[in-house]
Amino acid sequence: MNLTGYCDTEVILKAFVHYGSEIFKEFNGIFSFAIWNESKKELVLCRDQFGIKPLYYAFLENTLIFSSEIKAILKYPGFEAKIDRQGIGELFGIGPAHTPGTCVFKDIYELKPAHYAVFNESGFKIFRYWKMETKEHLDDFETTCNTVRYLLEDAVKRQLVSDVPLCAMLSGGLDSSIIVAFASNYFKENGLSPLETFSIDYVDNDKNFVKSDFQPNSDNYYIDIMKNEFHTNHHSIIIDTPELAKYLEDAMIARDFPGMADVDSSMLLFCKNIKNYATVALSGECSDEIFAGYPWFFREDALNSGTFPWSIALDERQNLLNTKISKEIELKDYIDFRYQESINEIDFLDSDSKDTREKRIISYLTINWFMQTLLDRSDRMSMYNGLELRVPLCDYRLVQYMWNVPWEIKALNGREKGLLRYVVRDLLPEEIVNRKKSPYPKTHNPTYLKAVKQMLTEIMNNPNAPINDLLNRNYILDILNTDGKAFTRPWFGQLMTGPQLMAYLCQVNMWLEKYQPKIEI
Repeated sequence: MNLTGYCDTEVILKAFVHYGSEIFKEFNGIFSFAIWNESKKELVLCRDQFGIKPLYYAFLENTLIFSSEIKAILKYPGFEAKIDRQGIGELFGIGPAHTPGTCVFKDIYELKPAHYAVFNESGFKIFRYWKMETKEHLDDFETTCNTVRYLLEDAVKRQLVSDVPLCAMLSGGLDSSIIVAFASNYFKENGLSPLETFSIDYVDNDKNFVKSDFQPNSDNYYIDIMKNEFHTNHHSIIIDTPELAKYLEDAMIARDFPGMADVDSSMLLFCKNIKNYATVALSGECSDEIFAGYPWFFREDALNSGTFPWSIALDERQNLLNTKISKEIELKDYIDFRYQESINEIDFLDSDSKDTREKRIISYLTINWFMQTLLDRSDRMSMYNGLELRVPLCDYRLVQYMWNVPWEIKALNGREKGLLRYVVRDLLPEEIVNRKKSPYPKTHNPTYLKAVKQMLTEIMNNPNAPINDLLNRNYILDILNTDGKAFTRPWFGQLMTGPQLMAYLCQVNMWLEKYQPKIEI
């Protein structure tokens, strides 16, 4: 049967007609879709392997409501926005991440990544069509390197297919540089115009940048190396502090719930600017999760923390809740439940050593929780601007292969992303290959702290602010009076500290004002 077509929708329909739901595990890309099967009188919903594209659903009496955005479900006649104990746990215990399959709003659900659902007269049933398979890694070192190199290049080339202007994000880090290198070489080999690349920075960031373990260097020096080496047509997008604060509400609306604060609003603004030049952009997301790029892969305290290592400030999170709610809801219990629930999903080998088991756990959690949060952010912020963001390194074949590669190979030479660095050593300039990981750039301009502090102060000075119905006013005032230092550890991830916590709390109040959820504790 001919499965070619003029668009991806046509190919999906032809494949489904011929193979049925078995075809879902063969799809390689970013997707969520619904297919009505007239002959069987049933609706099929499906979501890609890592949930890059969203798909939410709810029931009102016997009616199935589904959409790619929560706001559409909330607009359905008779559906009421509510938040219950689980929603509080998600918002303040897990947030800005979320448990796969759940939603902050009561009675709204997310179709899990790598799942499909069938709705017919027999009811609503959910099936899993793909899962990372745990098995012995039998390839020798050379074969492993060759396989990873092939999968990387093939994944990027697959994502270059486009009938609209395409570009790439470039930070000068290892991950975005790999994509730019493969894409630029492909453009050159096929006689295409130079690749358009884009980077983000902030007003006066170089003046205020301070090195840290989590952010050891700024990007500009390395961006110059890459754009000169691969002759890209590069654009530097400069974001100012007032914009970051101003667009916190837009970023919240794009997600339909509070998110990663200015990490979200900066991405939203970045994509807004890129959309002036292109319709599709490639991003280096997911490499750190797949190739062990985060500090918590290497730190014993993180490996033995017994919780999500990017969210360890449990006591501080509990203190955010007001006294009444805090007595009813123990966030640590909810977090522990979700943590253990995830670990129980992992398949281990009998031959796995203690160290291997620890690395499997941290890898599984990072791929299914932290990576999911960043993918949510990228898709929501880009699509809010009509920009399609593709993530080639999230190719399920690459993720599956790397899942079983032994730690001593994955972390070659004891380095984060050691194997990846070795594999691309002849593709990229040496300075890029050896550059220490530096996360998505945030503003270091002190005027941002001043701006969000003022926003939160105005909220707390308003006795009718809905945030007072949920949170501990005195603790928030302590956070304000100490510029966030009362919250002693990062709020989330590596860089979300005082200013980002204040911005998150601002987003919470914005969310409560706009969506007006009924609180059921």
